[in-house]
Amino acid sequence: MTKQRQDLTAKYKPWVWILSIAIPVVVAILFLIRIPNVAPLNFLPPIYAAINATTALVLITAYVAIRRKNILLHEQLMKTAIGLSVVFLGMYVAYHMTSDPTPYGGEGMIRGVYYFILISHIILSIGIIPLVLVTYVRAISKHFDAHKKIARYTFPIWMYIAVTGVIVYLMISPYYV
Repeated sequence: MTKQRQDLTAKYKPWVWILSIAIPVVVAILFLIRIPNVAPLNFLPPIYAAINATTALVLITAYVAIRRKNILLHEQLMKTAIGLSVVFLGMYVAYHMTSDPTPYGGEGMIRGVYYFILISHIILSIGIIPLVLVTYVRAISKHFDAHKKIARYTFPIWMYIAVTGVIVYLMISPYYV
């Protein structure tokens, strides 16, 4: 790795740490806040579920692009996936700041399945932040061997999060008020 690439990676390292810690902490704090006198933003869950589905499609397309050596398309799609994730997070937080939690009404074995998917989705959603950021920094630093090594883990985890986000929405949507 050249000195310039090392400098670029080192430059972004504190930001990776800061964002990887700050985003989950801020989201957790915002979940405790309810905006008074604001109608629940009930129209948002299907939109952010669609954003999750779109993110999954963008990730698959980006994977195909890089396998076909279309680096520019891959780069554009990955930036799109990151942008979609940021938009999703904003909508998700806005919804939860205006709405009470929706209890899951399923019973029996499906209840256990729902909570397994939900809990794994939440835990991995926290863990994906540093993975995406490190993967991205390695790419923009042109440290492609290291980028490829971590992308092998980042991609399937991010896909799981995007797909399970849609599944969680579909499972809980009958119980929205």
